Parts: sequence; C-alpha cells; structure tokens
Amino acid sequence: PSAGLRQGPGMAETEAGGDGQGPASCEEGSKLAAVIGATVPTGFELTAAAEVQEKLGSASRISRDRGKIYFEVPAGSLPQVHRLRSVDNLFVVVQEFKDYQFKASKEDALKDLEDMVKKLPWTSPLKVWELNNSLKKKKSRRKKPSVHPAASREKLQGEGEEEGSDPKGTNREEDSTENSASVEPASDQNTEETKAAEAQSGEEEQEEDPEQANTKDELQEGSGSEAKAGEGQPSEAGSKVLKFRVTCNRAGDKHSFTSNEAARDFGGAVQEHFQWKADMTDFDVEVLLNIHNNEVVVGIALTEESLHRRNITHFGPTTLRSTLAYGMLRLCDPQPTDIIVDPMCGTGAIPIEGATEWPSCYHIAGDNNPQAVKRAANNICSLLKKQEIKESSTAPGIPLDIIQWDICNLPLRTGCVDIIVSDMPFGKRIGSKKKNWDLYPACLMEMGRICVPGTGRAVLLTQDKKCFAKALSRMGHIWRKGQTVWVNVGGLHAAVYLLRRTWERAEERRSFW
Repeated sequence: PSAGLRQGPGMAETEAGGDGQGPASCEEGSKLAAVIGATVPTGFELTAAAEVQEKLGSASRISRDRGKIYFEVPAGSLPQVHRLRSVDNLFVVVQEFKDYQFKASKEDALKDLEDMVKKLPWTSPLKVWELNNSLKKKKSRRKKPSVHPAASREKLQGEGEEEGSDPKGTNREEDSTENSASVEPASDQNTEETKAAEAQSGEEEQEEDPEQANTKDELQEGSGSEAKAGEGQPSEAGSKVLKFRVTCNRAGDKHSFTSNEAARDFGGAVQEHFQWKADMTDFDVEVLLNIHNNEVVVGIALTEESLHRRNITHFGPTTLRSTLAYGMLRLCDPQPTDIIVDPMCGTGAIPIEGATEWPSCYHIAGDNNPQAVKRAANNICSLLKKQEIKESSTAPGIPLDIIQWDICNLPLRTGCVDIIVSDMPFGKRIGSKKKNWDLYPACLMEMGRICVPGTGRAVLLTQDKKCFAKALSRMGHIWRKGQTVWVNVGGLHAAVYLLRRTWERAEERRSFW
C-alpha cells in the first residue's frame, strides 16, 4: 500500500494512529504534501491530467476506476486546486491499496475493513481537511448577499439537448453507487452501469466565487478557529464533536459484501476510533471508501457539492456539466481571436465556460427555442453580476453573445467560424431519434458552410451514435473525423467527436438578408 500523504522537509514523523494536533498552521500547510483525488467526466481523464500539469505543475496518475485521477501538491496549493475547470469533486487521499486482497467470507472481509481504520495515517489528511475548511469559511465570510431571486422551475419543450443536470444533493461521484453508513440498503451494481439519467433540477443556485485571495493569507486566517479533527476524545472541554458519514463507492463482481455493508462497518469503526457522531445529512466530515475490484482508496472529501455547478443559475431540462463543457472546448484547442460558436446552446453551459476560460476568443451562442435563449441570457447576466461583486466595480464584460436562430439556416457568413462546439439532441428528453435522421445531416451541412475550410474544427457530443455516424458518412466531403472520446452522460453512453473541416467548398445557401 502507498500512503496518501508524504512528510515534507523537517516534519516530525507521524504514527498511523497518532493524536491529531488540531488545525494546521500556514507554515505546516506549506510543508504538507497532499495526494489529491479528483473525479472528472468519464473519458476526459487525460484532459484533466493535462490541466493539472499545466496549472499546478504536478503529474497525474489516472485510476483504473474510470473518472478519477490522482496528483500530489503542497497543501498550500488548495485554492488553485479548487480553481481547476475539469474536476467535479475533490478529496484528500488517506491511503491507497493498489492490490488489496479481500477475504472470501463476508464476515472476514468486513472485519478487515473495520481493522483497517485504526491502522490508517489519518493525522496529515485531517490537517489538509482543516486547511480546506478554513478556506471555505473565509470565502463564505467574504461572500456578499445573493443578487438573484429564487429559481424558476420552468419546463420547456424543444430546447437544445444537453447532459442532464446534476440535481442538488444527488450522487457526488459520477458512475458510482453511493452508500453511507447507517443508511437504508440499496441495490449494488457495477459502477459503469448504475447511474440512471439524472432528473432535471430546475433550481437556480447562487454559486460561490471560485477565485480565492492570496493563498498564504487565507491559510493563516481562520485556521485557529476550526473544529478539532484529532483522534480519540475531544482534546478540550467544550470542543465541538464532529459529525461524519462514510460514503462507499464500489465496483466489481467479486466482492462478498455490498456497498452498504462496507460503509456501515467501516463507519462504525471510524466512529469508535474518533468518537465522532454519525450523521447522514448534516455532517462535517465525509469519509470516502472507494473500492474498484482489488483497488481500495480511503479519502476525505474536500468538496461539499460538485464543482461543475459553478456557472449555471437557470437550469433547463437538459443542462451540460461545466466540467464536460470544459473538456470539449479544450479538445478543439482554441487560439486567441478564434470565433467559437455553439449553435444549439440550450442554457449556455458551453459558451459561458468558453468565455470564462478563453476570454481572448469571441463566443456566439444560439438556440431555436426562445425559453432556452432566455435562460442562457440569464446565466450570462448572473456571471456578469458575479464578476461585479468580485471586482467591487463595473466588470469589463465577457466576449459572448446569445441569439435565437435556426440551426439549419444560420445568419452567419460562409467560412467565418473557426470552431463549433455543441451538445446535439440525443432524441430522448428533447426531440426524437426519428427526427435526428433528418436533423443531423442538415446540421453538419450548415456547420460545414460557416466553418473555415482547412483549419476549422467541430467538437460535437451525442448519444445517438448510429445516426451521427450515418450523417457523417454523407458529409465526408466536408468533415473528417479526427478523434472520438467515449463519455458517460448521466448513465448514457455517449461520444464526443472531434471533426476537422476539409478544404472542400460547402454548398452555398440562399441569402439571409
């Protein structure tokens, strides 16, 4: 087994079951080297690893359990870790077992999991958790009151199809079965197949400002006021007793136990070891037990809800995750001054993510449904207001426009667009697979017309792979398939296609003016 935390220079050696020393100071934070686990959109693990290398200078290891990467950073870099665009949830690794041998009988296997608790090196990961908490508390203190009214729960027909939005309070990790200690039993299934299509949230949510102030200042301020997460009984009279839950994500068919049973017994041992109080809903600490065949990872969650909810406040029936939108945009490698179009933008997840991360490009979003355009416009306004709050002055704006149009008859000149990125209708929640047989070829033709010959590219997401392949074969003279990324979208097996525009001239359409 490999320990999840390594000692920095000059740090005292810590025993696996040693007493916690309370919140880490800024100096300790600079010495702690934390192994961070991150859940990412399935299929975009390499994209996330490239972002970590680029922004944090750390090499990542991609887990055998799809949708997860691991990388090591100084604990003082936590604010930068939270600003990563491609990760959904974060956790600090307590310990990882790459080839854990489970006993054949259920009782013995569960007893081993119980015994594991008191042998794990909890102290340093808990200090990382406390540092992370101090950042969250400082951020909430600095955050101003919400500038938006309560969410509307509108439902509409005909909005451009995107991935199902992840409702507040749903499973934290995509493609996994979540089970917590003491919760009611649930059926245990293989990781890749369990997650059903997620329900529409329709709830407006005011996101916290993802930007953090100076790292050192944040680590210093508030660290002394954290609840102690040390081991055993609380060290001071009147100290807060932490509440916790254990979440088990299990995949594999050779285990003699269910996720619920593992979470229950492991959670019982955690409670006995720390004298924490179990609470399934209002918890301070979430301990993660990830089991993928013989790979076991124990961690402590650093995010309360998925980071993919950062941009959208007005949801539609199908709202793409911002993390998946980032992965799609990064796939087409935007360059400064590129014109990027999403002709079926829905609630605007792709162009908003693009304008935020690639402000030197110009982004155009459009949809044929007026309600979708209205929602996208509201999301853009929310982003602008968030910028004004953050900068305490008039924000410079974002390079993004939203238009209502017909995807098959776009009011754009031939050959004027560098990149097209879009989530195409799946034919499930919106439209139908029958309609897609006519829609897809017409879309590809019109996209080919507006895209720059030779250098233009398109990144398109769809679950209707058969229909898309047929349409692409008919448009082979103007589009060449470059790369395919297989992704899991709310339990649906979908594909992201990178297409490159050929030099062939596209059919000219009638004048629009």
